[in-house]
Amino acid sequence: RNATQAGMQAQDFHHILLSHHHGDHMSGLTQVQLLRTRALNGDSPLEVYSTGEALEHATLLFQAIAPGLTVGPGGAVNAEGRQVVRWNPVTDGQIIELGPDTRAWSFPADHISGAIGWRIESDGTAIVFSGDTRFNPKLVDAARGARLLIHEAYGTEADREGANRVAHSTAGDAGRSAALAGVEELVLTHITNPFHADTQPLIDEAREQYEGPVSTASDLHQLTVETG
Repeated sequence: RNATQAGMQAQDFHHILLSHHHGDHMSGLTQVQLLRTRALNGDSPLEVYSTGEALEHATLLFQAIAPGLTVGPGGAVNAEGRQVVRWNPVTDGQIIELGPDTRAWSFPADHISGAIGWRIESDGTAIVFSGDTRFNPKLVDAARGARLLIHEAYGTEADREGANRVAHSTAGDAGRSAALAGVEELVLTHITNPFHADTQPLIDEAREQYEGPVSTASDLHQLTVETG
């Protein structure tokens, strides 16, 4: 629904980069596949990339709620014998070609087993997504020089212990990562319920560590990132 409101149709999805197998990150995958297959008549599979562990859970998800598909280690095939989803296991740093001038590679996240973040590069411009993670030096390395860092901010430093206990970052962690990596802009995401009504404390805390532009993500939040 949100993709449609943002001007994207199901057939516009060709590649999905998963961070990990928690439901809030992949539960919509079956619906994307269903709508895309209908729109394209199954002419090409949806390419899904993640760690082997995450893709094992994606397989279980499809087996549970997509009974019309035959699902296995390679992906999903519909009743007509057409492959509608293809699983693509990735390893750290493996380059994935997404288009003529666009590629991506993953790095480990400090969250659950098999969790990763992503760096996407297009025509010399990079966007980095932290995935779910505690403060992560490997993320800092992956984000160096990026135009945009999208970093989770579960809460503030006041509840650092609680955030770290569930393997998440604070807004201060996000700001520190952005500063160390030298990114041009920071967007905070994966915000916990107490801050939904007022995200300013998160922005303020990130700005204590990072001098660049900081904002918080929300449904239909859009940014323009120029390449080249």
